[in-house]
Amino acid sequence: MLDSQPDGSQRCSGAQIWTGEEMVTAHATREVILSAGAIGSPHLLQLSGIGPADLLQRHGIAPRIDLPGVGANLQDHLQIRAVYKVRGARTLNTRAASAWGKALIGLEYALRRTGPMSMAPSQLGVFTRSSAQYRHPNIQYHVQPLSLDAFGEPLHSFDALTASVCNLNPGSRGTVRIQSPRFADAPAIAPNYLSTAEDRQVAIDSLRLTRRIVAQPALARYAPDEFKPGPQFQSDADLARLAGDIATTIFHPAGTTAMGRSDDPQAVVDTRLRVRDGRGGLVAGLRVVDAGVMPVIPSGNINTPTLMIAEKAARWIAADAGMRAG
Repeated sequence: MLDSQPDGSQRCSGAQIWTGEEMVTAHATREVILSAGAIGSPHLLQLSGIGPADLLQRHGIAPRIDLPGVGANLQDHLQIRAVYKVRGARTLNTRAASAWGKALIGLEYALRRTGPMSMAPSQLGVFTRSSAQYRHPNIQYHVQPLSLDAFGEPLHSFDALTASVCNLNPGSRGTVRIQSPRFADAPAIAPNYLSTAEDRQVAIDSLRLTRRIVAQPALARYAPDEFKPGPQFQSDADLARLAGDIATTIFHPAGTTAMGRSDDPQAVVDTRLRVRDGRGGLVAGLRVVDAGVMPVIPSGNINTPTLMIAEKAARWIAADAGMRAG
């Protein structure tokens, strides 16, 4: 909810909330904190009339604040999931293939607090370089003792491991945009993965590096056999195409309500996470506090940086509340 002030500025005075049965209005005496994530926050801002004016007008929403950066600059770590069949080692593919196997896994955890239920999904994490041209690690591995075609699909029927690798510093940028003025309609999410030549090259080099690692003598006893993308694919063109086919999100969306300077037309929030008004000022009483405010995605998992952002924001919110109270 935005209220126009006598000087022409805007103030956020509350929010409308759908309870599942009715729409209720919550009024704010100080400020509203928007923390719906890098997908949800730009969606809600656009529905509220804050975002690219042309997009809002196309969907019948009167632009209150023209901020082109709302929903732009979407970044994510694309996880390329190479799969290798193995011999001589039971993986979760076969251990959890039957009700009896699942029961044994549960019993082991209940009695000993060991086994698959005591472990994180990824058993090995590695930061390294996709090629010698990089001075610092630019890719991250997550290795799992299981494999499947896609999230939500059944595990494969054979023993296998998945060597997932992601580009830590992707140059590709996507968007989050409303598809209608109805809050219940999901936004259109266009990540634009692998849309730059450098991102495609990192993907190609990462798959080749994975092959070199799996071919090392230490793994020879398990006779690893490449199942995806498949050893028959060797050219850059094939690997770039197949990298996209076997890749999934690693659930690190960021950047869609990016922090930036007042002279940056794509900036959505200032250095204290307050929403800009598109004219050099701020929308009073409105902050965004989530991974969307990151101008550039971190070179690693985003959970801890997001917690840091929340802790910093809490201090600013408390300090500003104290100043107003005084």
